[in-house]
Amino acid sequence: MTLRHLAAACGAALLVQFAPLAVSSSAVAAETSGQWVSAWATALQPIPQRADLPPLYRAPEVAGRTIRQIVYPTLSGKSARIHLSNAYGRTPLVIEDLRIARSAGGAAAAEGAGTRVTFGGRGAVSIPPGGELDSDPVAVDIIEGTPYAISAFMGPDQRMAAWHRVSNQVNYVSAPGNHAADASAAAFRGRFTQYMWVTGLSVDASAPAATVAAIGDSITDGMRSSLNRNRRWPDALARRLDASGGQSVAIVNLGISGNRLLSDSPCYGDALVSRFDRDALRRPGVKAVVLLIGINDINFAAMPAHSGLDCDFPHTSVTASDLISGYQRVIAAARHAGVKVFGATLTPASLPPEREDIRLAVNQWIRTSRSFDGVVDFDAALRDHAQPDRLQRAFDSGDHIHPSDAGYAAMADAVPLDAVLNATRK
Repeated sequence: MTLRHLAAACGAALLVQFAPLAVSSSAVAAETSGQWVSAWATALQPIPQRADLPPLYRAPEVAGRTIRQIVYPTLSGKSARIHLSNAYGRTPLVIEDLRIARSAGGAAAAEGAGTRVTFGGRGAVSIPPGGELDSDPVAVDIIEGTPYAISAFMGPDQRMAAWHRVSNQVNYVSAPGNHAADASAAAFRGRFTQYMWVTGLSVDASAPAATVAAIGDSITDGMRSSLNRNRRWPDALARRLDASGGQSVAIVNLGISGNRLLSDSPCYGDALVSRFDRDALRRPGVKAVVLLIGINDINFAAMPAHSGLDCDFPHTSVTASDLISGYQRVIAAARHAGVKVFGATLTPASLPPEREDIRLAVNQWIRTSRSFDGVVDFDAALRDHAQPDRLQRAFDSGDHIHPSDAGYAAMADAVPLDAVLNATRK
């Protein structure tokens, strides 16, 4: 047993007399059998703490209400664990009732409203600021590609300090009260398009299985893809894997819109070099990573600073060498963890010449340096052959940076499937 797990066990023994179950901040995921594999995941980012937030950054009221979030696992199993995170929290995360059920469409759950999720045998849990926790194993059939409703009745004083802001999925908040066991959607009249607190679902796979983590910025997050339709490129890759017979490999999406490789942001999360270990390498079953990040580092220096909430702060200038050094840090961390990492080329963004030169230099290094375990050439898949600094018209969502649904599908098709599958078997 490691010192970290020993500390967690001692903390749990001291706190077991209290209800709800309190968890020390050192109690992370419990020891597993080695078969637990991430089937769905998301990455959190802090919510700016200001009184003058614009509507896009105002969190819904959750105290004493039930949150119902819809997730699509990409791996099947006979039991599951729910991972909760109070990262960035300033007060304890208190959940008084947590359940998982098949989704019946919209905010409705399957009859019976599914299975109660427990923590150390208890149905309520309190996680301190900065803490994370896996639930007890839940006996529930998880079928890849099928939507599940995870319903959490929140404590009476709960407030939000973090979320995954761009979910491209409608989730639901109820009227006051515990509606976690409701199959009906009637109480869930509030809607939001973020994920909160639930950051992972892992399954106890019946056969050898592994996870590929897609990590990066808004292009991995699926910005401007169709709402509620799972048209992000990692979704399309999961479908491609399934069609190829790769049912033992899951894909999880750890993109954060606005994220940068080298700089933190008040809105867009920690720099990827800082969050990579927590968000990707610590996930159970992750054997390979596809990394697509850097376009915001190139662009944000040119964004005008302004008073109030400035999400692009700091407006740090970068060179190709700066980005390459950042990639090398990520590669070193992955190698230390025994995880293969595939470098993805930066996609066209209609950049002015000086920024385009940085993008081209970075892509040249990704393609030719042999520093990564493999290369995914998203740039070649999406660029207009007549104007290679631009997206093909059919692949452009309209803002000249983010792909359309067709563009995201083309990205999934560009992933070297055999190489990625081989990486998960080692």
